[in-house]
Amino acid sequence: MSKVRVRFAPSPTGHVHVGNARTALFNWLFARHENGAFVLRIEDTDVERSEKQFEDQLLEDLRWFGLDWHEGPDVGGPHGPYRQSERKNLYAQFAKELIGSARAYYCFCAPEQLESEREEALKAGRQPKYSGRCRNLAAEDAARRVNGGEAAAVRLKIEPGEFRWHDLVHGEVVFSSEVIGDPILVRSDGHPAYNYAVVIDDRLMEISHVIRGDDHISNTPRQLALYRALGWEPPIFAHLSTILGPDRSRLSKRHGATSLQNFREEGVLPEALRNYLALLGWSPADGKTEIFEGKVLVEQFSLTHVTKSPAVFDPEKLAWMNRHYMKAAPPERLAQLAAPFLVKAGYLSEPHRQATLAWLERVVDAVLKNLDRLDQLPAAARLVFDYEAASTISGGETRHVAEDEAARQVLTSFIPKILAEQALTFERFREIAKEVQKETGKKGKDLFHPIRVAITGAVSGPELEKLIPIFEEGARLKLARPVKSTAERLREFAEAAKLG
Repeated sequence: MSKVRVRFAPSPTGHVHVGNARTALFNWLFARHENGAFVLRIEDTDVERSEKQFEDQLLEDLRWFGLDWHEGPDVGGPHGPYRQSERKNLYAQFAKELIGSARAYYCFCAPEQLESEREEALKAGRQPKYSGRCRNLAAEDAARRVNGGEAAAVRLKIEPGEFRWHDLVHGEVVFSSEVIGDPILVRSDGHPAYNYAVVIDDRLMEISHVIRGDDHISNTPRQLALYRALGWEPPIFAHLSTILGPDRSRLSKRHGATSLQNFREEGVLPEALRNYLALLGWSPADGKTEIFEGKVLVEQFSLTHVTKSPAVFDPEKLAWMNRHYMKAAPPERLAQLAAPFLVKAGYLSEPHRQATLAWLERVVDAVLKNLDRLDQLPAAARLVFDYEAASTISGGETRHVAEDEAARQVLTSFIPKILAEQALTFERFREIAKEVQKETGKKGKDLFHPIRVAITGAVSGPELEKLIPIFEEGARLKLARPVKSTAERLREFAEAAKLG
């Protein structure tokens, strides 16, 4: 197996967690860096929890994340099928071979009996493991019982000794057979156990490197025992560190978003999430670079610089990185990504019209510096869609504009001039502001603060140079939530504030 072949093998039992997403990413990066193959395999032997809808969502989320695969359940390949539920005949074949060579045996122990043994071991302070009760049953008697319809699992015989491997992340790892016990290969209901199916699949799919979470380290001795029993060379292992939350406990839902779908719904860009997750447990050769755009991440990635220390997930660092990628994204792409969030808020109904998207580019650009994620856009863009003069006049921060005599003087001069315009541009807006400055003697904040409040309903926000064209163009578009023009806003304010 000279060519690098890696796999990501999730179970379709829920959403893709951050830890699994990073595992998939590291496998993908390693395969791309080594000009190898990345295989997607679905481990759906848990029939009670595996659902097709989760598999479909899994594939969609991985593609959104920016990953693709050379072989998998949807694209096929020479080593299929790529769902474990479709490979049962292969598992049965090798189980039969192992029993025939006396490397495995039938186990007739009832679940209640096994649970009792487990509880006794724990009470005695011992590592629970199978007692070997059925290990020495005569093969002929065991076969006769199975042929007679008695339910039986298949167990692998673990021979005394050590299981040792060089882990690309953890270095030399050694386990004694004393702590393992004879693992189940096939359950009594005919379904393969994880540690059995994964070995058969990795071998037949010619996987050269197994890159996975370090929670699988304890599974590796059992898998090595099976490789040994079948006379196969095991792959190279690399076990990735655990991801912790900011409080250094295991990352979970209580820490916020933890799945690809969560981040997608929040409006985190996939390239930002890829960049951030790549740095959880890996660092570039220079130890400094944090932004990896385009193919640079693939070029620099190496398992050599993967650390075995737990990685801490920092939401603020991800937010910083997402801001960087949002600012760097082409405006038209950012508008397309932002549109669904405004549709959900009820602001847009036909976001994919060309005129709407072109206008939306301006909206996003105006408020972008205030955003960490795209799901924050509706709140940031409320001043575009939800203007109400009555709320402005009664609002705690803005009511002073309607009451302050100097502010009323500015607006009494400014508003009629704006209302007289047929087609307002920002250039004309600025000229009118200069005229009002000469008439009232007000300038700077004394001039523009009341104007801003009257037009936007807020004491601060994006530059008026950006907002005025947005209001004018938005008013001409037929949007789900009509946008009021500058003149409409000022007319409404003048009436509410009773400006003469």
